[in-house]
Amino acid sequence: MDTPLSTIAVVGLGTMGTGIAEVLARAGREVIGIDVSEAAALQAVASLEASTARAVHRERISEQERRDVLARFRTFTDLRAAADAELVIEVVPETYEIKQQVFRELDAVVSPTAILATGTNALSVTRLAAESQHPERVLGLHFFNPAPAMKLVEVVSSVLTAPPAVESVTRLARELGKEPVAVGDRPGFVADGLLFGYLNQAAAMYEANYASREDIDAAMKLGCGLPMGPLALLDLIGIDTARTVLEAMYAASRDRLHAPAPVLGQLSEAGLTGRKAGRGFYTYDAPGGQNVVPDALTPSAGSGEVAGRAVSAVGVAGSGTMASGIAEVFAKAGYSVVLAARNQGKADTAKARIATSLGRSVSKGRLTEEARDETLARITPAGSLDSFSEVDLAVEAVAEDLEVKRELFATLDKVCKPGAVLATTTSSLPVVAVARVTSRPQDVIGMHFFNPAPAMKLVEVVRTVLTADDVHATVREVCVKVRKHPVDCGDRAGFIVNALLFPYLNNAIKMVEAHYATLDDIDAAMKLGGGYPMGPFELLDVVGLDVSLAIEKVLHSEFRDPGLAPAPLLEHLVAAGCLGRKTGRGFREYARR
Repeated sequence: MDTPLSTIAVVGLGTMGTGIAEVLARAGREVIGIDVSEAAALQAVASLEASTARAVHRERISEQERRDVLARFRTFTDLRAAADAELVIEVVPETYEIKQQVFRELDAVVSPTAILATGTNALSVTRLAAESQHPERVLGLHFFNPAPAMKLVEVVSSVLTAPPAVESVTRLARELGKEPVAVGDRPGFVADGLLFGYLNQAAAMYEANYASREDIDAAMKLGCGLPMGPLALLDLIGIDTARTVLEAMYAASRDRLHAPAPVLGQLSEAGLTGRKAGRGFYTYDAPGGQNVVPDALTPSAGSGEVAGRAVSAVGVAGSGTMASGIAEVFAKAGYSVVLAARNQGKADTAKARIATSLGRSVSKGRLTEEARDETLARITPAGSLDSFSEVDLAVEAVAEDLEVKRELFATLDKVCKPGAVLATTTSSLPVVAVARVTSRPQDVIGMHFFNPAPAMKLVEVVRTVLTADDVHATVREVCVKVRKHPVDCGDRAGFIVNALLFPYLNNAIKMVEAHYATLDDIDAAMKLGGGYPMGPFELLDVVGLDVSLAIEKVLHSEFRDPGLAPAPLLEHLVAAGCLGRKTGRGFREYARR
């Protein structure tokens, strides 16, 4: 089976099959495209002609190279055309019946040494191989959409797969300019195994009316740096496809987090399968279109909103990185800011940190010296919360400890004037628990900034059942004035971002615990296959394993779902003092500074 794989057949010329064919033809392979639909075959040729024409226009290839690529791609409607192929990649609809039929017919057509690859991301490669006459030559070759652009290819071995077959396709993937990751046979493999659980949680969050589709998507893009929000991504993938993948994952894991959210079934049964149907979670300008158009669920600007309270002076309680960053954000936006710490020295140090941050902005040309000086002049460091007596908005950014926050809010209740809005930046604690220690719980709200506050655009605005409408309106108006994007959510553990992010991180740890994949492979899979700016283990080490464990515990305690229980490996590392970059060791080791 150690062949050069110079002639390759692609069975199924939909979007993915056409993309794979293009990658192969551009890399110098003879490509046999096969589809039972003559229209699909013609469309595949037209697609390749269009993409290569664009490449010539952009001077990425010459006209002669374009002609050579097109000459290497031939299409047929009969599987017998695959007879001379050294590798066959099937990308037909995601059902056992269709794929098994393809493999049975290929067994009678291709050479006994030819490799048969399935493009499935949900079905068992082992089960497909077992039905074949030569199960040792069957493996999975999972490209990501769009295949020409995405670098990740998961190479999937079953217990029956011969190592030389794996070596041949792994070498091919590298020659195609892809990054192959070796994985075992389980639904979703690495990337989709983590991605679809997260997408499912987002669908369930939307279904529960916890947050709007727009806020869920904006939160994950702005809070995590993802290229797309989860609901928009479900529309792109196809809601019916996502449901199929999740059904397979749940059948294997019996983890309730993989049980498809009912809304996925409802949309699928109604034919609202996403972009390809013109409507899914969002509505599009046409079937197959990518432009979202307003519909009945699109929020209208200013409808039913009450006026917020006037805010000119802001108090920020705390002296750490987050408090300094938030104070900088408000001062840059023109607010008068009181930065209060436990003593004057800590407050002065926090203001000095802001001066350093602003100095970096000046050196990079993002801020003038005059604007820096004006910003610093608006910040008054103070050693006591008594200095908050005239602020219109008080924002606490102290330690993530409920008793510490409750004590601080009891003090704010005494020193702040009537009508002042009291905001907590907690990322995981119940906002109502701090509100209840005051005599004015209607004035208390969550205002969760993300670190680093000057750079991150997202603020989660967290209402309790007691928060007044004008307090909510005040915070949203302030967010806009400081150039942040507010998203609304209720007072429950994790809010939007952490409630979706940390189960995904926890599942990545479980994947390592099960020896399914390595840290490096999982991180690479999520960056290359999911477009994540950081892999899960890179992110865990940056966030801090102790912080991550605390958030996991809060989520598990709130929702009581066994699938949310912190992975034992995370608990063991924290117990050993391996907390990530800050201690020099977490999931990886780091050089001490």
